[in-house]
Amino acid sequence: MISLKHAGSSAAAGLPATADRSPASGSASAAAPPGQAATPGRAALPGQAAESGQAALSVHYAALAPDLPLPPDVLAAVVFGDSRSHLSDPRCIRVRLPAIGGCGVAELWRAAGRVETGRDGPIRFAAGAEHLVGILELDERHHGGLAAAAEQAYSAVRRFQSQSEYPHLLRVWNYFDGINRGWADEERYKQFCVGRAAGLGPHHTHRYPAATAIGRRDGTPTLQIFWLAARTPGAPLENPRQTSAYHYPRQYGPASPSFSRAMLVSQRLLMISGTASIVGHASRHAGSLLSQIDETLANLESVLERATSVQPSIPARWGERSLLKVYLRDAASAARAESHLAERLPQGARCMILEADICRSELLVEIDCIHGL
Repeated sequence: MISLKHAGSSAAAGLPATADRSPASGSASAAAPPGQAATPGRAALPGQAAESGQAALSVHYAALAPDLPLPPDVLAAVVFGDSRSHLSDPRCIRVRLPAIGGCGVAELWRAAGRVETGRDGPIRFAAGAEHLVGILELDERHHGGLAAAAEQAYSAVRRFQSQSEYPHLLRVWNYFDGINRGWADEERYKQFCVGRAAGLGPHHTHRYPAATAIGRRDGTPTLQIFWLAARTPGAPLENPRQTSAYHYPRQYGPASPSFSRAMLVSQRLLMISGTASIVGHASRHAGSLLSQIDETLANLESVLERATSVQPSIPARWGERSLLKVYLRDAASAARAESHLAERLPQGARCMILEADICRSELLVEIDCIHGL
């Protein structure tokens, strides 16, 4: 059983003897920027603790110095491309998607203070005072294919989370090879959705985390999942312009995708799921990259408007506190996509462009977003 009691303090984080644990390298606490008090006269989100003087989580894009260790307050460093920098650090997550434009090749997640790392079976994790990042990588060949691997992976995540003091699953990223390979119900994305749904088990739709599922092109049979969890729940959000993914009709596969369109992580932080040129449940603008970008941005705006109606302390416009990951099917279109995004987004919004495959073969681009840091 995993118990991460008081992780982030100078104590041993309350981990049981069966779980490996260690402080992050150089375990001195790091100062956090001032937090934001709850809006006077406004209740906290349902089930969510009001934030106080410290920001519990921050995320930014950065180029990592290969000769320097990760700071002790880093929960995770998501490194894109073929860089082998910091791979010996258990907090490093290597995603083999080439960075083809925008800023930075790594995404750094930082807690407010000391981070503890550990392992529970195939899951490795890092935990701060309020949040936990879990990482699970399975070889599909050892589990009977992608659907079975996804079922086993999400069963493991569900068990781990049910025993953790960070039980609330907020945001998940899924990466695997050949997402569009296969025909009809045998397409790999649809098979992944079948396995994910089975692994999660009976689940109330209002508790689904935000999520991204993206195709690598590295030819490796590794299903790669990492997630953010917290001591207190967030608030899932849907997009008024889109059918909820978990209500998609049968034409999109035997099991509907199990995620929410976004998650209000806190009064100051919104995480938006992978978003594409879909209105209702239908793909739009086949063959037109720029039109798909515009439709995707319209969907992101709709989610942001919904979020600010629920939590007015979320910034109402994109800007310096917005991080966008742009997954682009055709690397040759990167300069055109980057130029168009620069015209459409306010100055200060930061984009990372990655070469990747999207869950539907007709979709050319997908964007996920972290906003309001």
